[in-house]
Amino acid sequence: MAPPTVLIVDDHPDFRTFARSLLEAAGFEVVGVAEDGASALTAVRAAKPGLVLLDVQLPDVDGFGVCEQLALEEAAPVVVLTSSRSESMYRGRLAASSARGFIAKAELSGPALAAFLDGA
Repeated sequence: MAPPTVLIVDDHPDFRTFARSLLEAAGFEVVGVAEDGASALTAVRAAKPGLVLLDVQLPDVDGFGVCEQLALEEAAPVVVLTSSRSESMYRGRLAASSARGFIAKAELSGPALAAFLDGA
């Protein structure tokens, strides 16, 4: 069975590096990284990841806007939003979004992220 593929979208290089190391160690194949919404859309179209770990706070379009654009893609990936802020800050927007879920950056782990793929 092929490892799950993931694209990491975050405007902080240190977090992208940390998340890549953590997820690769957990058996994910990181197929790319992006630093903003526009490059995330381009990267998803090129790499076709099964999952996108998407920061809520991006410099151009927020993660919710990117998530909705990704939902329109022909092979739409599973989207898991992330933030250094708690889930309670976004509860209403999360409920209305097409994201599969949310994971706080401090709680990111391979098993936690893989749980969002169950039933995909």
